[in-house]
Amino acid sequence: MRSKLVAGVTAGLLTLGGLAGCTDDDTPVARGNGTGKVGVILPDTTTSQRWGSDDPKLLKAAFDKAAVPVDIRNADGKAENFTRIADEMIAGGASVLLLANLDADSGRAVIAKAKRAGVKTIDYDRLTLNGGADYYVSFDNEEVGRMQGRGLVKCLKNKGVANPRIAYLNGATTDNNATLFKAGSDEVLQPKYDDGSFLKGPDQSVPRWNNDDGRFIFDQMWQQTGGAIDGVLAANDGLGNAAITILKRVGKNGKIPVTGQDAETQGLQNILAGDQCMTVYKPIKKEADAAAKLAISLYKGQPATAGARVKDPESGAYVDSVLLRPTEIFKKNVGDVIDDGFVARKTVCTGAFAKFCTRNGI
Repeated sequence: MRSKLVAGVTAGLLTLGGLAGCTDDDTPVARGNGTGKVGVILPDTTTSQRWGSDDPKLLKAAFDKAAVPVDIRNADGKAENFTRIADEMIAGGASVLLLANLDADSGRAVIAKAKRAGVKTIDYDRLTLNGGADYYVSFDNEEVGRMQGRGLVKCLKNKGVANPRIAYLNGATTDNNATLFKAGSDEVLQPKYDDGSFLKGPDQSVPRWNNDDGRFIFDQMWQQTGGAIDGVLAANDGLGNAAITILKRVGKNGKIPVTGQDAETQGLQNILAGDQCMTVYKPIKKEADAAAKLAISLYKGQPATAGARVKDPESGAYVDSVLLRPTEIFKKNVGDVIDDGFVARKTVCTGAFAKFCTRNGI
């Protein structure tokens, strides 16, 4: 049975008092009520542009506006870095940790250590399974998958493809979000496999969301099927571009619909050029602002609110959560992402892509 988060909207208000804890050497550290700092640990800089540039910038702006000290660091894709950074932040007096985990094991270890030290924790974008964070801030990730599934169906219909065979490039098995994306897309596509209108092709997860691995895996899929692939359900823009790289090599780019997620500059350019079918835009500023708002309340020892609760499929515990709604992006509304200030027009509409922007009214 696939893992699934069960989300239910509840009204809730949690009142948080001052905190105090100890480091590994049992030295008391004052925490909470406006003392210490907020620590932010992001996962890597290679799987999505958001982790290296977007989230750090947006989170820093939110904390700076509230005059709350923040330490933002990146684990560079290594669990040992993730753990070391957390240790340093806890020892340095952090009263709140905002975490986008690399994997459940290292995430759980960090949350457990934070709890022992009296540090409040917020799972950011990814729920740490069986971790027990105080809060969780993300998007409706099954809806992301449903949008990808519906988008692929729409693009295949527009191309008039009968009985299309679909290949999958799923996210890392260590990321619960990848499980949710897949569950959402399966909700849309499985009935079509069941009635015979679609054919299911190769279906594989990509370790660590690594784009180079994704390119290799899709190349193998193409070779093994003799090119009998009509659509690609790629879990994000990086993996979508990995597939597109191979499709360009065999002269099939633009002929085979490919999905994506994150509305990265490269993904938007691929859509404008006709090489990518769609992406899913998750307004990261709203996510960063919501997470920062919770963290700031926790830092100050003030009441903190979340409008939903999410059930951890492993522990069965409910986590107070903020869940935001994503947006489907096709060629016709790429401009919406630019208008929203997520990416700059000059960044997307550069070089060879300028003409595509002009044709699309951007």
